[in-house]
Amino acid sequence: MSVCSSQKDLVGIIEKFPASFFTSSSHHNNQQDNITYFQSLNLNKRIITKLMATAPQSFSRPVTQNKTMVHTLQQTYQELGGDELNMKIWLQKLLSQNPFVLLKPPEVLKQNLLFLRDRGFSSAELLHLLSKLRGFVTELSPDGMYRTLAYSQDTLGCSGAELRNIVLKCPALLYYPEATLSERIDGLLHAGISVSQLKETPTVLELTSQIVKYRIQQLKSLRYDVRTGSLEVLNGTKKDFEMNCGKLQLRRERPIFNPVAPLKGDD
Repeated sequence: MSVCSSQKDLVGIIEKFPASFFTSSSHHNNQQDNITYFQSLNLNKRIITKLMATAPQSFSRPVTQNKTMVHTLQQTYQELGGDELNMKIWLQKLLSQNPFVLLKPPEVLKQNLLFLRDRGFSSAELLHLLSKLRGFVTELSPDGMYRTLAYSQDTLGCSGAELRNIVLKCPALLYYPEATLSERIDGLLHAGISVSQLKETPTVLELTSQIVKYRIQQLKSLRYDVRTGSLEVLNGTKKDFEMNCGKLQLRRERPIFNPVAPLKGDD
């Protein structure tokens, strides 16, 4: 049963990831069973091919192990209030983003969610985090999250409720190490950005210090002061930022219309 659209595609995959295909004969039955199972989940060929290429271990092991992890993911999503249709889409994105999630013990997911629930997150909020984190959800650990949250709360001087709101706005905060957060927060504060601005737009912490510095300089050339304006203009991909700069440029060049100013007429 082929998961590649053409023989040429298959050869290309094999050349890039030979270890994924040249396995012992005892693994071939497991591989076939796992391919059939993943197809039953309505995963498209691109996702299955990526799984085979980057996480071949998930195909060489018994299909029951993958079923157990997938069932845990599905059950958790629905127990938190998610519907079946969105769950299927989420699962596809999760496996596409991080194929190694299948190799994690199901207990990892349960422990992470239990930790967050103990920190005061509701089921609806946990579902939001689960949806946003996708493939990163099993890369977290209670100890790592504890250190990150403790550092963030101390540095930003916020309450537990404020911290939860910040995390809901920027779920990536959960998996950044303290050193990374420290560098990024220090860089933003050095640029004159206030703590209250960071609380309002924490997603700016997803950007590296180098990117932030470059974007602040670009905005400064357009006479936009991030110290007094919204930080939202800093966010997004390179394309998003360029569009924001384009809008600011147009705003600068466009003459301001005063509706109460008298119109010049013929003398």
